[in-house]
Parts: sequence; C-alpha cells; structure tokens
Amino acid sequence: MASHQECLLENGTSSDEEVQHGRTARQLSASALRKKSDPTLPNSVQNGHLRELLVNLQVVLLGTKLSVLLPTIPLSIFAVYYGFGKPWIFTLSLLALTLLAERISFLTEQISYYTGPTVGGLLNATFGNATELIIAISALSQGKVALLKYSLLGSVLSNLLLVLGTSLFCGGLANLRREQKFERRQANVNSLLLLLGTFCHTLPMLLQYAGDSAATKDQTLQFSRAISILMLLSYIAFMFFQLWTHRGFFELQQVSEVDGDEDVEEEVAEIGFCSGFAWLFAVTAITALLSEYVVGTIEDASKSWGLSFSFLSLILVPILGNAAEHAGSIIFAFKNKLDISLGVSLGSATQVAMFVVPCCVVVAWIMGINVDLNFNVIETVSLALAVITTAFALQDGTSHYVKGLVLIFCYIVIGICFFVFETPVDQTAST
Repeated sequence: MASHQECLLENGTSSDEEVQHGRTARQLSASALRKKSDPTLPNSVQNGHLRELLVNLQVVLLGTKLSVLLPTIPLSIFAVYYGFGKPWIFTLSLLALTLLAERISFLTEQISYYTGPTVGGLLNATFGNATELIIAISALSQGKVALLKYSLLGSVLSNLLLVLGTSLFCGGLANLRREQKFERRQANVNSLLLLLGTFCHTLPMLLQYAGDSAATKDQTLQFSRAISILMLLSYIAFMFFQLWTHRGFFELQQVSEVDGDEDVEEEVAEIGFCSGFAWLFAVTAITALLSEYVVGTIEDASKSWGLSFSFLSLILVPILGNAAEHAGSIIFAFKNKLDISLGVSLGSATQVAMFVVPCCVVVAWIMGINVDLNFNVIETVSLALAVITTAFALQDGTSHYVKGLVLIFCYIVIGICFFVFETPVDQTAST
C-alpha cells in the first residue's frame, strides 16, 4: 500500500485521488469535450425499439461539444453532388472529419466498457488513429503517395511538438506555483519506440546516396518492406508490454472533480454493445467517404488558396483531423494531469509511426504499389529532430512552460519550412 501511495505521489497526484483503470489517456482526453444529453424526450416514447434508437441518436450525434460541426457532414455530400468548388468540398469534409474522429474515440470507449480494459486497449490500438489510417489508405488507392507520407509525418510531428508543446506550455502557466511531474517510465518507452521508428526511416533515406540510383530504388523498396514488418512486430510487442506485462506503467490517475467526501459518479456505457459496433461501423464508413473527398480535392485547394501542397497535407490536415483529442490533452494539462496529456501525444505519435506507417507500406505491397520508408531528406531530418528534442525535454520527469514553448517554436519552424518549400504534387520518394 505504501509503494502504491509513493507511486501516486511520484506522478504528481495525492493519495485521495480517484484511480481509474481501463480507460486510455486518449479516451480520457477526448471525453473532455463531451457533454451529457437530456434523455427526457427519448424516454417519453412508449415503443422500446424507437426509444432506444432515439437515445442512440442523441448520444452519438449530440453528445459532444463538437456537435455544431454536424451539418458539415451532409453539406460535404451535398457539395459533391451539386458540383460546388473543390476548395469548399475540402474545407467542409475536413471539418466533418474533426467531429467524426472524436466520435470514433467515443464509440471505442463505449465498447470497451463491455469488453474490459485489455480488449478495449486493443480496440483503441486499432481505431485510435483511424482517421489518419483511412486518409492514408484513400490516398494510396488514388496513387497519391506524397500525400500519404506527408499526412502521416504531419500527424507524428503535430503530436510530438504542437500538442505536447501546447500542453506543457499551458499546464506550466496554469501551475506556476507547483512543480508538474509525470510518469517518466511511460514517456521513456514511447520515446524508445519513436527512436526506433526514426532509425527505420533514416536508413532507407540514406540508401539513395549509397550507389546506382536505379538499383538503389529497388533496394530501398525491399529494405523498407522488410523493416516495416519488423516495425509492426515491435508495435505488437509494445501492445503486449502495455496491456499485459507492464500495465501499471500506463494506468492513469484521474483527479476527482467532486469536492469534499461526495461519491464520484461511476462511468457507465451510454449505448448498448451491439449498438456501439453498429455505430462504429457507420461512422467509420462515413469517415472513409469524406476522406476520399479530402484526398481528391486537396490539390485544388492548394492551388486556390496559394498554399503549398506540402504545407496543407503536413500541417493543416493533421491538426484538424484530431483537433478534439488535442484540445482534451490541453484541458487536462491545465488540470495538472500531465500523464493523460503525454499519453495522448506520445501514444498517438507512436501508433502512427510504428503501426500506421508500416501498415501502409505492407498494404501497398499487397496492392502492387511501390511505397517505401524514404520520406526525403528534409522530412526525415524534421522527424528525427522532433523525436530527439521531445525525448530530451521529457528525460527528467518534470515539466514547466519553457519546455512547452520550445516544442511549439520547433513546430512553427517546421511549419514555416514547408510553407516556403514548394513540393511538386506528383513527387513521391518511392516511385
């Protein structure tokens, strides 16, 4: 018991704080933007099946503060069928994806209430970055390898530098009179996986300077496919480490929001198990449709707005795609719950780098499309510097606002670089 209390104190939480198990940091982060629905109207319906349907509609569609974006979903489809300008389609679809990404997180959490923390963790590992994966597969199906690489790289960079940096900065300002601490072991494991991912991106990039260009391209492709399988195996090992052997590293302490000795309201599922799966399938299908719209119109939006293709795909798309999750991370940093903020930013970056990226390489291999891990020099160096800077900032297990400010400035530098750096739309590193 004493060691448990010491662990709580080490993480910056007191012994009287409520410990919640089974909910991942990203689920807790996304829950910061949710709101309770008023069940009065649905409960007044006599028919049981109709009442359940109305409750589900209210919970899924209106159970978030982002429900104001709900009209963008039908408007996106309307804009496509009635021939609106492609920049309008791109904007509406991207805003709709912001809402849908948060709803996927919500539905995954609802299902985890019935399956338990282990299966819930596996579901989160599968759907945690569903938006990025769906956009990547959509880009792959349309042969836009450059967009695939930029969107995935942008997701890693935004999580490591922008989300984490803003969280540390805001948390530091809100807690100037107290030292912020976090579970260093969790950060170390994620940083180690990210360094492995950087290692696997750097060597394919360097191969292009090793010999004959024609032969090197084929060697780079074969090398990338081989190490992509190793990256997937390492991510499976990480899941085993996180969900079974060392679960205590990743269990989160959530401060009670209730004053005094009042009981904390237990979190319960708001929709049924089968309903959760049905809604998850429907939301994922809509996400896939809107991702097709985003991928198909991003080039026209780039030309219309006078912004470089690389800036739109590497900066704008990743930021809006997970805006809800990122906002929740910052909210918890304000409340001095850095373990949740780190779990969101590092966990998402690790999942994209070690699962989504190699998964896309393997899927492209199956589809007969050449996609490797060579992200070009500037992109690879940006990734390496971001991982090293983040690992260095988190090495001592404490935080203050200057660390966050430095990470934000690093992200701004990268953003300016790709704002100025004009990449041809049809340029890819693997074909």
